[in-house]
Amino acid sequence: MMKAKNMQKIKKILIPMLLMLCATTKAQDINFSQFYEMPLLRNPALAGLYKGDFRATAAFRSQWNSVTIPYTSQALGVEMKFSTSQYSDNYLALGVQMTNDLAGDSKLGRTQVLPVLTYHQSLSDDNDTYLSLGFMGGPVQQRFDPSKLTFDDQFVNGAYSSTNPTQQTFSNSNVSYLDASVGMLFSTSIANDVKVYFGGSYFHLNQPKVAFDRSRDVRLNKKVMINAGASAPLSDYDRLILYADYFMQGGNKQMQGGFMFKHDLIQMDEEETVSISAGSFLRWNDAVIPVVKLDLYELSIGLTYDVNISKLRAASQSRGGYEITLSYRNFLNMRNSSVNAVRCPVNF
Repeated sequence: MMKAKNMQKIKKILIPMLLMLCATTKAQDINFSQFYEMPLLRNPALAGLYKGDFRATAAFRSQWNSVTIPYTSQALGVEMKFSTSQYSDNYLALGVQMTNDLAGDSKLGRTQVLPVLTYHQSLSDDNDTYLSLGFMGGPVQQRFDPSKLTFDDQFVNGAYSSTNPTQQTFSNSNVSYLDASVGMLFSTSIANDVKVYFGGSYFHLNQPKVAFDRSRDVRLNKKVMINAGASAPLSDYDRLILYADYFMQGGNKQMQGGFMFKHDLIQMDEEETVSISAGSFLRWNDAVIPVVKLDLYELSIGLTYDVNISKLRAASQSRGGYEITLSYRNFLNMRNSSVNAVRCPVNF
């Protein structure tokens, strides 16, 4: 009986440690399974790459519910487009990407507020071909709650009590810094309404210090990403959509990508459609991710669930976590609206 209790105690302590280690060694940045719905976290140059003047996308993610305190992430991205002139197809996109995530017993969290500025240069008078350059940067805050942690010297005669004193002390549990990123993207529409884009982004240009102990020179590793997407019609009512990312950070590499089949249920005109999409994505050596999405005129709702295939699949029983996104996109009733001033860029 005592052996079973000890094993439960070890499991309770060890599994969150393994999850934290896995999270910090494989990916230092927040990452969503519906990464294609959070374009600013992929590449600042993706800001404004949609049909319309305004887009807002929110995401909520919860994972590891089956083995420890859930790790939760929230994000909100807002973008607006402005024509540079009445006689030009070039345009600017302004936006902001906000994220917040919370992990583990210590309530380790990070909040970001990152403004974005992107310029889209038209390369053709005949089709929608653009070269885009984007910049993103702003304040980030990290914190944790040391009162939520337990330490080995609080176990007396094998029994733990939060009232037992500990020799562990923390001089600082909060740190703030500025972060900066840049990206470039090429997008075009080719024959038979096939749309493609590819580009690259460079995150954490300034490598900010992130240690809670300011005497330690611990910096956020730079991250290089390659982004790609494609969309092709299969019929008057169906499209095949592909997304892929590859990124490197701190000596670690990760690849994610997949597909969706989109079927229009209602087609009143190009802007008045109702459609449903389904598909699957893969985060290499980590998770298989089935996805469903409903586009209801200007509103979109997406749902995914991670099926864990990593080394933690035995402890997690292959259960990762769910994620939901909500997006709204529309034209604005204003004189310089892109409905008249800018040709339709690549829009999936």
